[in-house]
Order: sequence, then structure tokens, then C-alpha cells
Amino acid sequence: MSNATTPADEPELSSAVRALALAARSLERAAGDLTLAQYRVLAFVASGHERSSIVAEGLALAKPTVTATVDWLVDRGMVTREAVAGDRRSVRLAVTRRGAAALRAAEKSMGERLEQVLEHARDRKALLRALCDLDDALADRMRVRLEREVRS
Repeated sequence: MSNATTPADEPELSSAVRALALAARSLERAAGDLTLAQYRVLAFVASGHERSSIVAEGLALAKPTVTATVDWLVDRGMVTREAVAGDRRSVRLAVTRRGAAALRAAEKSMGERLEQVLEHARDRKALLRALCDLDDALADRMRVRLEREVRS
């Protein structure tokens, strides 16, 4: 199966891009006090990625952006920075109870917003499967990028 885009695919791709952009805005409005960038960092750290450099690479963010976002999360008691024993330059990120609660609340609210959209889908189950497939594809792409980073 070819991954090449054909001219016939271009209208569908444009439509998909618009849909994702609108969905992102809708989800951000539902995320409460978190921006999508803050949500993404919090969720990534909660999934076990403890180093800012891995967060930056995995989420394709500039290191200063990650630092500013982590600073915001630390200031609000959602994430802590902990020294790594034996490595004075390394810092481990950890989600606090407050951070875990904020993450659950944001995901619940964003899930409710997504459910409102799914109510209007021609085939709710197919759309949900497609979104899960997109999640898998993005996770695989991230995994490949992180493996490349480790090798270089």
C-alpha cells in the first residue's frame, strides 16, 4: 500500500487538516485551566517519560517551550522536578496527585466534548476507530523519532 498522496487525495487531506484544527480548538476549550501544550506535557510525563529532553523530542517541542510549560506545571503543583542520583545535570519529572487529578479532569471534559462531536458522525464507531488508529500512528511515529534520537 502506497503512502504517496495523489491529487485526488488533496481535498480529503485539506478537509482532515481543518477537522483536526477545529477539534484541537474544541478540545482545548474543554481542557479547563490547561492549554493543549500543557495537557500534552502533563500526559506525556504521566505516561512515564521523566526527562525534559525526552518530552521535547517525543512531543516535537523546542526545549525552551518544554521548560516554560514544565515551569508552569511545577508552579501549580502538578509536576515536580527531582534530582537524579549520581547525575547532577539530570532532572526527573514526576506528576503529583494534583497533576494526576487535573489530567483526569481534563480528559473527562475533553472526552465529553468529543462525545458531542461523535453524536453527529455518520458512523460513530468507524470515526472512533479511525481516531484510535490515528493515536496508534502518532505513537508509532513518536517511538521511531525517539529511537533515532537515542541512536544519534
